[in-house]
Amino acid sequence: MAAVGALAAAGALVLGSCGTGGVTESAAANGTQAAGGAPQNYAAVIKGLDNPFFQTMKQGIDDQAKTSGATVTVQAANSITDTTGQADKLNGLAGQDFSCYIVNPISGTNLIQGLAKLSMMNKPVVNIDSPVDPTAAKSANVKLATYVGTDNREAGKMAGQRMTELLPSGGEVAAIGGIAGDVTSGARIEGFQQGIGGNVKVVQTVAADWDRQTALTAATNVLRAHPNLGGFFVANDDMGLGVARAIADAGKTGKVKVISVDGIKDALEAVKAGTLDATVAQYPYTIGQMGVEACQAASSGKTLPASVAAPVELVTKDTADKALASTPKPFGTYDDPYKALTK
Repeated sequence: MAAVGALAAAGALVLGSCGTGGVTESAAANGTQAAGGAPQNYAAVIKGLDNPFFQTMKQGIDDQAKTSGATVTVQAANSITDTTGQADKLNGLAGQDFSCYIVNPISGTNLIQGLAKLSMMNKPVVNIDSPVDPTAAKSANVKLATYVGTDNREAGKMAGQRMTELLPSGGEVAAIGGIAGDVTSGARIEGFQQGIGGNVKVVQTVAADWDRQTALTAATNVLRAHPNLGGFFVANDDMGLGVARAIADAGKTGKVKVISVDGIKDALEAVKAGTLDATVAQYPYTIGQMGVEACQAASSGKTLPASVAAPVELVTKDTADKALASTPKPFGTYDDPYKALTK
């Protein structure tokens, strides 16, 4: 699923948040004080828990809360389009005595009002996954402690480099994006184009609305239009699985390569089985975990980096078993500057 926008823009300024159809609290059995005596009582507003990506993000928040001895009140939006409801949830939480806020906004602007209130109260805000629009944030005097999320251009670039390896003689490829104009999708496709070699050419780019069936139909049409197509880059795994089905229906499994982004379990299984050639895995669990670590550090008065890139990993058939064994956590090492700041 993912993550919206450019990491640099997000890190520069702002943060967003989310609403919920329910409220949950995570707490350790002992200890509710951060280093130096600051209370560890945080609020987190994320996107809808009807999506596995955000379920996994919440799991990371919950687990780190238990590890750190914090109490975290988590609220989630009712749906991916519940911008007003999400804003109402943040506004309600802003009136309560939390020492830090973690926000994962539905859009770049829907949480600006609540975030402005928090900035007026000098409450630290940690923006995760989807950045707030920096222009709107600046206009409203919104201040963010830090941003952590996937570098979508880098994820796309990794996919482009792998596609070039899979097509050593070059060839034609197509890109399947999410909703037309979506920032996340656009960044991934742009990164893919930066990553491919000179002999690999993107001959068509189409939008498939982040939907598996829509992607299946789109890929079927692309295959008919380009009978010599060598591969597809797909902006998320759910669509990637639809594209893989279109290729199988055309009798071209193994002949037309497919690389997608996200690292959901179904995609990892497909990579292991050979129906997907690779996925660039991002880790919502780790994004949630790092969000709580950032609150720990901010509540202790530490200065945080403006932005931190969450880990992404290329999963191929050779590493699929490792990825499956480790999921929802990364199977390799990664940089986490927040962890050092909590000590």
